[in-house]
Amino acid sequence: MSTRDTRREFDEIVGRLAAEDPEMARPVRMLTRRVQIAILAVIGALVWAGLSVLMVAWGAAGVAITVVTVLVTVGAGIWFKRRRDHG
Repeated sequence: MSTRDTRREFDEIVGRLAAEDPEMARPVRMLTRRVQIAILAVIGALVWAGLSVLMVAWGAAGVAITVVTVLVTVGAGIWFKRRRDHG
């Protein structure tokens, strides 16, 4: 089977699938892993900067909020990693 025949057959299959389910025909826009990590890093830096200001402004209460935030973030990271590895 030539490349042209294979391509034509592929296009026919895609056309039939798109006709059966129009949702499949719409393009899916996904962020790359690198962009996701960059966005997460920027958000993390902004949150950390905010928590640093909070510790200075509120003293012990700001430190307590920072500790709780860090523990929750680390716990969520571990939970998601375990879920991804076992799921």
